[in-house]
Amino acid sequence: MTSPTRAVLERLYGLAPRGALLGLDRVRAACAALGYPERSFASIHIAGTNGKGSVAAMVDAMARAAGHRVGLYTSPHLVRFAERIQIDGEPVGDDQLLTTLEEVLDRFPELTFFETATVCAFSIFATAKIDLGVIEVGLGGRLDATNVLERPRATAITRIDFDHTDRLGTDLGSIAREKAGILKRGVRAVLGPLDPVSMAAVRAHAESVGAHLRLTAEDRELTSFVEAHPLYLAGRHQRENAKIAVALAEEIELSTDAMARGLRDARWPGRLETLTTRGGQVLLDAAHNPDGARALAAALAQTARDPHRVALVFGAMADKDARSMLEVLAPYANHRIYVAPEGRRATDPALLAQYQPGLIATSTPDALDRARAAVGPEGCVLVAGSIFLVGAARAHLLGLARDPAIAL
Repeated sequence: MTSPTRAVLERLYGLAPRGALLGLDRVRAACAALGYPERSFASIHIAGTNGKGSVAAMVDAMARAAGHRVGLYTSPHLVRFAERIQIDGEPVGDDQLLTTLEEVLDRFPELTFFETATVCAFSIFATAKIDLGVIEVGLGGRLDATNVLERPRATAITRIDFDHTDRLGTDLGSIAREKAGILKRGVRAVLGPLDPVSMAAVRAHAESVGAHLRLTAEDRELTSFVEAHPLYLAGRHQRENAKIAVALAEEIELSTDAMARGLRDARWPGRLETLTTRGGQVLLDAAHNPDGARALAAALAQTARDPHRVALVFGAMADKDARSMLEVLAPYANHRIYVAPEGRRATDPALLAQYQPGLIATSTPDALDRARAAVGPEGCVLVAGSIFLVGAARAHLLGLARDPAIAL
């Protein structure tokens, strides 16, 4: 990364103390001043507690397989900020990122970190003349900066669980209503496997705004298609995500060949991603809440690995239910190493060791070394609990330059 780009990223990161201010007025005003870049392309808008990034990656791959010029906007990043804004499968280049970020920062100093990133993404997509923008919600849905999209081609809600309860509500119904805020009148909303409380809340909101629903969980045609076309992304839960992606692809009339190729070609690093390093196998998974931990545990159960040969490197943010995650994951790893992730206030590793016995590491490289020493070259090191921890581990193991982690 060039020094000028790093300097402008430092300006962007300087907005972090404002936090995640929810609301659409600031972003709407900025988009209006820029000539409404978000209206220059068709869009798919995806919300959910877990799975929305994987669904976005699949839809992106499908649309590119069909020959469309596609922009992908996701958050947070694993290693580099530019991962958040991709065009045709590649992170935006430094020069374009620098120019656009400087303009948005100079013209709209009132925006937050995430609002600036969102407006920047829409502006870059407009300049690149993309055909389709695949847009992942940042936080919630109703008041998320991405919800300035007025008329997406389709929307989706993947799965719903307890997360960000300080912002979205402390019960599933409240959380579901916030995520359902992306639904639009006359626009198809594709729903993943939701619990009864969340489903009832989303249905009620869909009826109130006039959104059309398609439920994927028991859809035999979607199930048959996914079973007939192998996925690159690992884990049983990705089959449910794939059904959502296929339903979205049908809404934008992609061919069955493009959908099949997209399922085969979609990549989403840090999600049940296996790295073969000189020291041995490392499995990275960004599970950071109980629902994600359960999906990871189900995948681990399928592999039937000996827990004596698995070392878990675990860290979590202080606002996550680390205890519940560890209860789910501990049976699959007899060796546990705890470390504090970067990004924002982390759970004290000493507290994690009280939940499930384990060692405490001083850094991510130290944790990885301790884990490998515990299981040897034939064992598996599993990294989970925080996307920021997974990003740090991935960068260290692959020797990648890394931008600072930020929970926005």
